[in-house]
Amino acid sequence: MIIGEPDRRVKAGARPASYPPDQRRMMSGAHVVVTVLTAAWVGFSAVSTYRRARWVVEPFADYGVPRSWWPWLATAKALGAAGLLAGLALPIIGVIAATGLVLYFAGAVVTVLRARAFSHVPYPLLYLAPSIAALTLGLTA
Repeated sequence: MIIGEPDRRVKAGARPASYPPDQRRMMSGAHVVVTVLTAAWVGFSAVSTYRRARWVVEPFADYGVPRSWWPWLATAKALGAAGLLAGLALPIIGVIAATGLVLYFAGAVVTVLRARAFSHVPYPLLYLAPSIAALTLGLTA
């Protein structure tokens, strides 16, 4: 620090403004849009699993996922979707929910790979990618 210059150090406990205000507002808007769309997408998947839609449960059976797990998997997705939306009001809840969804869909990718259904890998990735985006934006918002 040069004598006469203002002190530009970040005070203890203060969060530095790493982005200009306009860019922070734009990132906040992106966070809301991505979070709401991801919650809708995952929520739709949860409802489809609860309703045992053929296009959801047939692959579960093919991958060897026990039927007794299906309601629990649907509940995990539903809670993740609800948590994403709650995270718009209380950010830590959104981060926790997004982390859970990332782990859930990463596990889905592993399940598909273990079942050697390589042509089906893109399907859980369609849910994993927006979950990662929601988590990333939630951490930076």
